[in-house]
Amino acid sequence: MRAQLRIAGDHNGLQPRACDRVVLIASSPRRSGRPFIHRGSNPRMRVLYHHRTASRDGQAVHIDEIVSSLRSQGHDVCVVGPDSGSGASMGDDVGWVQRIRAVLPKALYELLELGYSALAYWRLRRAAKAFKPDFIYERYNLYLLAGALLQRRTGLPLLLEVNAPLADERERFGGLRLRRLARWAERTAWRSATYVLPVTRVLAEHVVAAGVERQRIVVIPNGINRSHFAMAPSPDAAKVAIGWSGSMILGFTGFVRDWHGVDRVVRWLANPATPTDARLLVVGEGPARAELESLAQSLHVSERVRFTGVVPRQDVPGYVAAFDIALQPAVVAYASPLKLFEYLALGKAVVAPRQPNIEEVLTHGANALLFDANEAGALESALSQMCADAALRARLAAGAQATIEELSLTWDHNARRIICLASEAVASRA
Repeated sequence: MRAQLRIAGDHNGLQPRACDRVVLIASSPRRSGRPFIHRGSNPRMRVLYHHRTASRDGQAVHIDEIVSSLRSQGHDVCVVGPDSGSGASMGDDVGWVQRIRAVLPKALYELLELGYSALAYWRLRRAAKAFKPDFIYERYNLYLLAGALLQRRTGLPLLLEVNAPLADERERFGGLRLRRLARWAERTAWRSATYVLPVTRVLAEHVVAAGVERQRIVVIPNGINRSHFAMAPSPDAAKVAIGWSGSMILGFTGFVRDWHGVDRVVRWLANPATPTDARLLVVGEGPARAELESLAQSLHVSERVRFTGVVPRQDVPGYVAAFDIALQPAVVAYASPLKLFEYLALGKAVVAPRQPNIEEVLTHGANALLFDANEAGALESALSQMCADAALRARLAAGAQATIEELSLTWDHNARRIICLASEAVASRA
């Protein structure tokens, strides 16, 4: 894999520091070894955590886990963000937001988003006065400039977590009217941060293209909470619990959309050459569910396809434990999929596309079977190969579980890196 991002101090005249940017080395992290982490004792810090996420989905998991890990390590965290409601459960969206977006012209809705920054800034500034934080940690959202405004006014270090290039994403998938304004807001947010924390090296290149210096970019991928998966049942017990004992279960978790490629797995099930004991378990919900169920019915494989619908987060490991083969049929080019880390944590044989962001974590033949997404029939061939080779599944499963420890893919590890960077920024400011 060709070098694209370099470690601070290698050729740019920058000096290595305690928070080594080893994740910015472009060689595969599986080849470069475990990232160096400052092992000294970090001081207790006061973190002002800001976000604009009201839905209860993967975004909420990221927020909850980082906040919980920071607090468990002795840091004080003040969270400022919209209230999703105490009764909200995983998979719930913000209905009133969706209704407003549906009826308002795109340009007006985007102006309201930008206007929200004024309200968010007022709330954030008020919290800062009362809480007296050491630094601001913000989850990036399009048109959200509250953290940047507070950083400019107070001089507090700002660590900005970036999960997607939202101006590009909104334009390609959801529609975007005020393109120049959106890109200005995105560049302003990214350039204002003391450190920008993208979740993949591919995404880091988007940040570089926006004019952020490489030495201020630190890749921190998603992770897992080990305790969340510690009590998962054995695969046999999990299969018994769902009534598919003795089956070969292919599993997918998350919000199911058209582009996720699950329809290809349904069609593969209908192939006469597919093992008759193969089953597809989709743990989650999404707009593609009805179409997939209709497809399964038309292909006469309905009894071999099951959707759980939305399940409580604490129950997800019990379903994933039943998987023989864990599916990531498609993924956007810059993402760090949460489901992938959950598959690894439970030691599942993974099938995923061979693309740079996936190869930051997975290695073909070591912890996953990767296929060429541009090659017709490649996914289907990979599925057939996995089903036919028990030794391959066992080897990949062992490699998958080892990956979590090898690359330190946990929320606790991420929280330590955040504090290490913040300590460095606070010291520089002083």
